[in-house]
Amino acid sequence: MTSALFSPIQVGDLRLANRIAMAPLTRNRSPDAIPQPVTATYYEQRASAGLLITEATAIDPQAQGYADVPGLYSSEQLDGWKRVTDAVHARGGKIVTQLWHVGRISHNDLQPGHQAPVAASAIQARSKTYLIDKTSGKGHFVPTSMPRALKVQELPGIVHHYVQAARSAVQSAGFDGVEIHAANGYLLEQFLKDGANQRTDDYGGSIENRARLMLEVTRAVVDAVGGGRVGIRLSPVTPANDIVDSAPQPLFEYLARQLAPLGLAYIHVIEGATGGSREVEGRPFDYLSFKDAYRQHGGKGVWMVNNGYDGAMAEKAIASGHADMVAFGKLFISNPDLVRRLHDKAPLNPWDQSTFYGGGEHGYTDYPALG
Repeated sequence: MTSALFSPIQVGDLRLANRIAMAPLTRNRSPDAIPQPVTATYYEQRASAGLLITEATAIDPQAQGYADVPGLYSSEQLDGWKRVTDAVHARGGKIVTQLWHVGRISHNDLQPGHQAPVAASAIQARSKTYLIDKTSGKGHFVPTSMPRALKVQELPGIVHHYVQAARSAVQSAGFDGVEIHAANGYLLEQFLKDGANQRTDDYGGSIENRARLMLEVTRAVVDAVGGGRVGIRLSPVTPANDIVDSAPQPLFEYLARQLAPLGLAYIHVIEGATGGSREVEGRPFDYLSFKDAYRQHGGKGVWMVNNGYDGAMAEKAIASGHADMVAFGKLFISNPDLVRRLHDKAPLNPWDQSTFYGGGEHGYTDYPALG
């Protein structure tokens, strides 16, 4: 009997062939923030996934935090993404793009006019970002720059850029939907978590205030493209990019209750530390209670989980009702035909971590498929 992992599923407005998603994976191969022809090849190779979620994609120039990551704010970028979506659709796949504002996880050299990155509060992250040396052409990691706190009158503009990017993604670039990146210590989570938010206005202090910007963005994007084409990615306890909250359980259960009525296609939850341990020391979290808060308040969106899953764990998560879908990251980098390999219990290609960030086709489109 075929595992439920490989059965079709309705996700908002989208009918997917299976319950396997390709997680968003930054690859730093889009000079001038423009997806290249090889980008189309990369995603097309992986189109057997039930859902492809693109690498995080900047909503405007200020949102950019790493060299050579793609954007959604120029006609050249949208044309590049249209080549990608056309290629995926030709293979029968479905693809959404991840809307990204990095906030303080950036560097002055990547910001318009070399200005300071923006954040909820002027607190520098103990984290790194990726620059490319203009002389050698080689990439290297450097500490993030000191940010400035966004003024309250700037926040409607932030919301507007999310909306503009979502509309452009669906209407111009041909994406099947969008995922709001509200995880991993980037801008929306910088407002959400008290370790990065020391504001004293309507966007700081209480849980309701700290969640305000994330919810304003989500509601506006839903209004723009329809809830059935919108997902959101959340990471309750990840320490990624120096992010922390003193009480994540009540914070995320409040968020779940607020997201429940919006008609979202899915909730994408990173369990544990992004790319690391599924249990974060000193940061306990009850994921079942989080999911229950969403369901008990009418949330019908698909529950997608991520972080360190293998095939057996994914099948168990679906069969037990722990999740409706499972997203895989690094395994999709080195296995373009991951769905088939998981289904057939076939050996997996190992990945080459030295080729994750930057470069050309090597370590990007040259991993072999079965046969």
